[in-house]
Amino acid sequence: MNLIQKLEQEEIKRMERKLPEFSAGDTVIVNVSVVEGERKRVQAYEGVVIAKKNRGINSSFTVRKVSSGEGVERTFQTYSPMIASIELKRKGDVRRAKLYYMRKLSGKGARIREKVEGHEQDAEQQQSAPSPSVPLPAGEGSRDPSLGAASKGVKSAHKSRRRSS
Repeated sequence: MNLIQKLEQEEIKRMERKLPEFSAGDTVIVNVSVVEGERKRVQAYEGVVIAKKNRGINSSFTVRKVSSGEGVERTFQTYSPMIASIELKRKGDVRRAKLYYMRKLSGKGARIREKVEGHEQDAEQQQSAPSPSVPLPAGEGSRDPSLGAASKGVKSAHKSRRRSS
């Protein structure tokens, strides 16, 4: 680590900013301090994170929302003193680091499915649970390949159906 990186790390520690861990696809609420004349207020900006740039003290992220039918994007400096707080509203399940393709989408196409936590744990519980064994009536459980489905008089249920155009 060179001298500049060390200075940036010290500056980040000095700011003591408690930020939630978020990534592209997550819905966040960014509370921004806005100064209007002599009044100072906090404005909430809620949207989907479409990009995140990790560059030490120069880190930033872009949030996109649809306001009055128009897509609005705003880029925030992560360690800016203008950001009062960041709240993570919902985790999104996406496969890309930059969601710039969201700019072209609208309506239902612009939705991002929610990441479901603990999905792997449910699968493990289902595998470890003993499955109840039910005895089959005589002749129905036979898996003898020499008999085949045709010899039992059973029609194949997996016929391909073609549409006539």
